[in-house]
Amino acid sequence: MRGASVELIQVSKRYGAALAVDSIDLKVPAGSYCCLLGPSGCGKTTTLRMIAGHETASDGNILIGPREVGHLPPAGRGTAMMFQSYALFPHLDCLDNVAFGPRMRGVDKATRRRRAMEMLSLVRMEGYASRLPAQLSGGQQQRVALARALVTEPSVLLLDEPLSALDPFLRVQVRAELKRLQTELGITFIHVTHSQEEAMALSDLVVVMNGGRIEQAAEPREVFSRPGTAFVARFIGGHNVIALPRGGTVAVRVDRMRLSAGAEADGLPARVETVEYQGSFVQLRLVPLDAARAPEVFAALPDNSFAAQPFAVGDIVTARWRRGDAHPLSDGQPPAGRPALEEISP
Repeated sequence: MRGASVELIQVSKRYGAALAVDSIDLKVPAGSYCCLLGPSGCGKTTTLRMIAGHETASDGNILIGPREVGHLPPAGRGTAMMFQSYALFPHLDCLDNVAFGPRMRGVDKATRRRRAMEMLSLVRMEGYASRLPAQLSGGQQQRVALARALVTEPSVLLLDEPLSALDPFLRVQVRAELKRLQTELGITFIHVTHSQEEAMALSDLVVVMNGGRIEQAAEPREVFSRPGTAFVARFIGGHNVIALPRGGTVAVRVDRMRLSAGAEADGLPARVETVEYQGSFVQLRLVPLDAARAPEVFAALPDNSFAAQPFAVGDIVTARWRRGDAHPLSDGQPPAGRPALEEISP
């Protein structure tokens, strides 16, 4: 198996007067793991279905490898799709479920059953070949569905919320299996999820969508460390979005906030609203005294730092951060000159 690149050029999708996907451009390199991330209704599943050919783009071009495929049916695109519901045939055992696709393509029985067993072995389910789907756990059904998608030897595997039906412990296990398979096979994976943790753990490329548009597309570390917009900063989590006195909006990671007692003019004075012990750190929710700066901000302080200088609900504190920890957001005016809020280094 070999992965292919995927490129979307000014792709839109309309349903009547409703615009589900709005003129997006995206390049997914061959052999990479891409996650489309965003809240419900942001357009990520519609985008996946347009790549698969289950939806027709209203405008724009879709390329898989060097080919424009917007006019081709799903079977002609070199893709396979793994649905959220798994959609296994209840009356067929695992082997025949996996062999069903090659059977429909006219592959002879011996060849298709051999290939199906190879795919079951790849997902470590060869010992369950004769079982019906009802005799499998959710995680086992997910692996069989994955084998059924892979048996067609796609160059691009499309996954629509494949882990959402699993319990948290199993989700982590299967997530590791997905990454292992993608790395071993070299196939391009495009995976729709609303889980920030899932996207960060799996992807080489995170595409954050909102309102039918792409807010940011970058490596996971870039998206987390340097969110492009206020929406990305808030959706990814772990950031405060704060307006600076001189104009401009910045994102500051909650673990980069520093607190001192009392209200001081060279920082962000705030009142402590909650204090939550989280083991290795203590999280504080603060309400700025100037509500125009931010409705609330959070600070995650190391447990030993908090123990050395504890704060209680109702305390007035001043929040600060270092210059390099304040990241200007593209949908806010960048700070003019030296940021007003800067922690003074000793």
